[in-house]
Amino acid sequence: MAAVHTAFSSTEAVQSLFASDHYIADRALALTVKLAADLQKPILLEGEAGVGKTEVAKVLARTLDTPLIRLQCYEGLDASTALYEWNYARQILHIRMAEQDAAARAELESTIFDDRFLLNRPLLAAIRHPGPRPAVLLIDEVDRADEEFEAFLLEVLSDYQITVPEIGTFKAAHPPHVILTSNRTRELNDALKRRCLYLWVDYPSPEKEREIIQQRIPGVSAKLAEAVTHIMQALRAIDFYKRPGIAESLDWTRALLGLGIETPDAAVLRDTAGVVLKYKEDIERLQTLDAASLLRQP
Repeated sequence: MAAVHTAFSSTEAVQSLFASDHYIADRALALTVKLAADLQKPILLEGEAGVGKTEVAKVLARTLDTPLIRLQCYEGLDASTALYEWNYARQILHIRMAEQDAAARAELESTIFDDRFLLNRPLLAAIRHPGPRPAVLLIDEVDRADEEFEAFLLEVLSDYQITVPEIGTFKAAHPPHVILTSNRTRELNDALKRRCLYLWVDYPSPEKEREIIQQRIPGVSAKLAEAVTHIMQALRAIDFYKRPGIAESLDWTRALLGLGIETPDAAVLRDTAGVVLKYKEDIERLQTLDAASLLRQP
């Protein structure tokens, strides 16, 4: 097993690593990241959209100064898109050039499937990353992919190797730090979950959300951070189709700063509802609520 980066020497070291990029990692997240590095296991982060799951991979890549390789999942995603493809245009050009030379024609079969014509897609790119530090592989919204794709992932995540039939097997010299995210639009396969360390990422507490806003947005006042936190916490208590996450809290804070608003009122909340809520039905419901009560501090 490869040596573990000093940033993963303790839970506190991981928290300090994330704090250097203004990401507030609680003990559960920091411990999961440390154990994943120790055991060379993927992390599966589940939770509502906008709670900061994807940002974990981005922060990890930035703070470790290593590439972030992202595979965005969607329905119908196939192995070739995730693994590799052949550059057919270059192969055809190579064939036509070889036709002009007898010696080249004799070697054509052995050269047409060459590394020069191999296009590395996210999974193979992460496996073949030369280092010196492992890449961060983000498999984002894996719940949107088909179950067949999940089954395909099992071999890659257990052995960190990929076989290209025409060339051979590539095994990771530096196994990547792998983070899978899921918005839980469907249940994932148990076999995939067993390969991973699991963590549910919940909405932040008021204290944590206020601290996140102040850390991530330079120049925001404590008063505005407190007001946004209170309103967001109140909105999440309502059964909207899509409750706002921390991403919406940050967007709304930036919007209010841009508008020069220090104390948002009911009219401001209604006018800027499209920053916070993302469905027509949710915005319409907000218009029917007593917005003033949402703004009222306890």
